[in-house]
Amino acid sequence: MSLPVSFLSDFGLEDEFVGVVHGVIAKLAPESRVVDIGHNFPRGNVKAAALALTRSIQYVPEGVCLAVVDPGVGTDRRAIAAETPWGFFVGPDNGLLSPAVAIVGGATEIVSIENPEAMIPSPGETFHGRDIFGPAAALLAAGDAALGDLGPSIPGETVMPMMLPLTDTEGDVITGEAWWVDRFGNVETNISPEDLVLAGLAEGDHVTVKVGATLHTVPWVTSYGEVEEGEALLHVDSVGLMALAVRGGRADEELNVGEGVAVSVVARRSATAE
Repeated sequence: MSLPVSFLSDFGLEDEFVGVVHGVIAKLAPESRVVDIGHNFPRGNVKAAALALTRSIQYVPEGVCLAVVDPGVGTDRRAIAAETPWGFFVGPDNGLLSPAVAIVGGATEIVSIENPEAMIPSPGETFHGRDIFGPAAALLAAGDAALGDLGPSIPGETVMPMMLPLTDTEGDVITGEAWWVDRFGNVETNISPEDLVLAGLAEGDHVTVKVGATLHTVPWVTSYGEVEEGEALLHVDSVGLMALAVRGGRADEELNVGEGVAVSVVARRSATAE
């Protein structure tokens, strides 16, 4: 029985790249369904795509994950495939796969994709999604290749990790980072609700949030509808992390915060909102 293939990339939808990879999979694994996780991630932004894959992996069917955000294409970075309790992961060895592989239980075996019989011959070295990763994912999905058929096994400790920053608590200040800004302008941080609870805060409090040198007092609420139009808020987002939002607006613009910017929460309750 063929496995489904979940596909993530930074290829965009303006060119033929996504469709061509779909075509490769359709030729080699015609019975496999392809689930598109997304293809408009920032070009070459491995961290953003890795976080998206980590947010998504528990909601897509077990099978094969094909992820291609590969600013090092054509260099000596390895093409890898990993077997996990969830299924197979295929992509570049640049940290892209590491957080999602960890969240599904880690890899039981990892190989370097080197077998030319598992690749599409090409005169260029710029489209490994078509020539290397797509065929490897399709062969695994169709059951026409075992992991070891793709290339030699490699030690897990040699695979590039994705170093994700942890929160830091000093005194009554919890410092984290803005991890993701979605298309609505909502800003996900790496701060968890448990971080705030341990600091003595609770849902329903007005919380002081520091972005750069600016302090904002926002309510910690469950949903956007609990505040007035245009009002900022703090809430637990769909993956269980603290996020900043503005009802009917964009938190990234209103609070002047983008990906990678430090965000701190002061663990003191405030009686009124700003």
